[in-house]
Amino acid sequence: MFYTNTKSPEETARIGMMLGSFLTAGDIVCLQGELGAGKTCFAQGVARGMGIEDPVTSPTFNLVNEYHGELTLYHLDVYRLNGPGDLDDLGYEDIFYGDGVTLIEWAERVREALPAERLEILINRGTQDEFREIRMLPRGDRYRLVVEGLMSVVCSGS
Repeated sequence: MFYTNTKSPEETARIGMMLGSFLTAGDIVCLQGELGAGKTCFAQGVARGMGIEDPVTSPTFNLVNEYHGELTLYHLDVYRLNGPGDLDDLGYEDIFYGDGVTLIEWAERVREALPAERLEILINRGTQDEFREIRMLPRGDRYRLVVEGLMSVVCSGS
């Protein structure tokens, strides 16, 4: 497991941006954290790292937002779903196994439908308002390599 701390929303987005630069088609990133933890801020960074310039907002009411850059980013917010069965209405298999990157906020709500191989990210508030602790748990070799690459960049002081 990899973890880092950030001291501002900009730093949280920057970690997301660095992660986004390592992602490829078919990758699935699962974000967890309480309301206001910084999931959408992190997602905005991921989009920037993928070369997406459009404003990224939480898809709370749409459930899925699609952004186009070098790759397509499918940004899901499943907070309002009652469980994994509700994903069927979204056509989630086309999204999860398509040609883009899938980023899911509140992923723990649909855990049973998630592929075994994925990158889980937990964002917790720190002891001060702007501080966040970001923990990454790679599930599978692909995601272990992604996290190792990210660690090499973050630990080098970028």
